[in-house]
Amino acid sequence: MNLFPDKQLVGRRFGRSLHTYRRSAVIQRLMAAELVEMIGRAGIPAHIGRVLEVGAGSGMLTSALLSTHTAGAYFANDLVAGSREFVMQAIDGHQVGECRFLHGDIESIEALPGELDLVVSNATVQWLHDLGAFFGRMGAALRPGGVLAFSTFGSGNMQEIARLEAVSLPYLTVAEIEALAGESFEKVGIIEEERRLEFASPESVLLHIRETGVNGLAGDPWTRVRYEQFLRRYRASYSTGTGVTLTYRPVYCCFKKRDL
Repeated sequence: MNLFPDKQLVGRRFGRSLHTYRRSAVIQRLMAAELVEMIGRAGIPAHIGRVLEVGAGSGMLTSALLSTHTAGAYFANDLVAGSREFVMQAIDGHQVGECRFLHGDIESIEALPGELDLVVSNATVQWLHDLGAFFGRMGAALRPGGVLAFSTFGSGNMQEIARLEAVSLPYLTVAEIEALAGESFEKVGIIEEERRLEFASPESVLLHIRETGVNGLAGDPWTRVRYEQFLRRYRASYSTGTGVTLTYRPVYCCFKKRDL
């Protein structure tokens, strides 16, 4: 069953994981690095005039982007107010003119900065309820020729959890993403990949999920019996002999605003 995320639950879980996210979000760190490389291949210059980062979180992408680029103005958004401290730490020491933190849900924040040269987002847009409307808003905020670059996850992401619990986010296909972006943007590039992590035990998988805050789906509370059944089923289905697997399906997208 595909469920839309509970935004309040997402906010609480990511808020609790801010201090552990950088340590535990191995895949998301790799995704941030790949996204920065994709931005470079798209022809974004070393100095970017105006940047908006959506879902800045612990500042992982902020650090990666500013290690290779400077910015005249950097606007960082996140659903979690506590993200501001992490983002400002990530920006500190880099060549950035104006910097401002925009707290709130990117789908409902009323006043967004305009005339942007770049909008970036790492491992965030899968939490949105209306990706098409998001593309419309970002298209309106970007100048003609501006770039929207983001990473997300595709179908089959965390498939072990999805199969055992019969619940998942409504991940979109690449074709669906491209179709939604098509009104405002032309495709520069899309990359899909699979990355499989190995953990010592199912308990380690659940700790990883808790420390990265990546479960924003509401469900029935787990009893001790249900928890122990989950551990047994996970070991039986996804054992490698030395541990168990957890599969990620990153998707990287780069679009350029059409010159209308």
